[in-house]
Amino acid sequence: MNAFEIILGILIILVSLVIILAILLQPGRRAGINGVISGGADTFLSKNKARTFDAFLARWTKYVAILFFVLAIVANIIALRG
Repeated sequence: MNAFEIILGILIILVSLVIILAILLQPGRRAGINGVISGGADTFLSKNKARTFDAFLARWTKYVAILFFVLAIVANIIALRG
């Protein structure tokens, strides 16, 4: 096992921990059901949802998940060659 494989393994572990943290910080999807039923979805606050911390977490969760899959594929290719 060379240094590149060790660094890649550490990166995969760190990225997976970031994914777990980002998912745990996001609110559940069921939280918005009461607002839709009662008509609260048309409030002023829902218009600025793209700027909220929840939207930031959702966006970065996608980016980190893509990075995780790329790192996993690269690690698999390296393992198959060695």
